[in-house]
Amino acid sequence: MIWEQGAIDVIPPKANRKLPAEFDAEIYRERNKIERFFGRLKASFRRIATRYEKTSRNFLSMIKLASVRLWIEFYESAA
Repeated sequence: MIWEQGAIDVIPPKANRKLPAEFDAEIYRERNKIERFFGRLKASFRRIATRYEKTSRNFLSMIKLASVRLWIEFYESAA
């Protein structure tokens, strides 16, 4: 079912697998960046992890604000 919708492997297979599945390493790197970003969001901002906001609009606004704050912290530490 998933393959019929155009899904592709992005997680590398186990090293000892007899018939290793192919995966796209570039997509895996990008996926990893996104997962780390959301992990950082959830670890740094409790209200996002527990979803204090009742409406989806407010929740998205908090995600945007937290994202900007993380971006500024990253940018300031790199400068």
